[in-house]
Amino acid sequence: MDIGNAKYRLGAISRCSAEAIGVPGQRTFRLLLESGAASATIWMEKEHLLQLGTYIQEIVESLSGDTQAVAGAPPEPEWSGRLVSIDFKIEKLALGHDIASNCFLVVAHDIEEQDSATVSFWLTMGQGQELSKEALKVCAAGRPPCFLCGQPINPDGHVCPRANGHSPLQL
Repeated sequence: MDIGNAKYRLGAISRCSAEAIGVPGQRTFRLLLESGAASATIWMEKEHLLQLGTYIQEIVESLSGDTQAVAGAPPEPEWSGRLVSIDFKIEKLALGHDIASNCFLVVAHDIEEQDSATVSFWLTMGQGQELSKEALKVCAAGRPPCFLCGQPINPDGHVCPRANGHSPLQL
């Protein structure tokens, strides 16, 4: 994963959280980051956040218990540049795990800029595990999926295509 051309290399993150804004069915999702004098709000689709949380969890589970317990330092220090506030919607998101530092690297690409990454940042193993739990919890707090077709069930019900629209399902 090439981070050398990222517009903002935030380095080690001091704060990272995931949240959803709005009511289920009309929520928007974002990551909130802080590193030194930099802050970033990265807007994304629910699927991006869900996959980020899932992939971090899968990486952690693939590591031995001893490796999971190693608290490594990120390869880059926190942002030491000027005060900056970054706000954008992603087109794509990449995740990597650095074995030497036992840290996660996240690279986000702005939907408006296709040439290079917009933001890169490092999470410690502990931060990655917390972000994964938080992301999965935020995503699960939405509308429940239909047990027949998997589509979300709205508060006023759901006409399931697998039931040929004849059986409206209620929560």
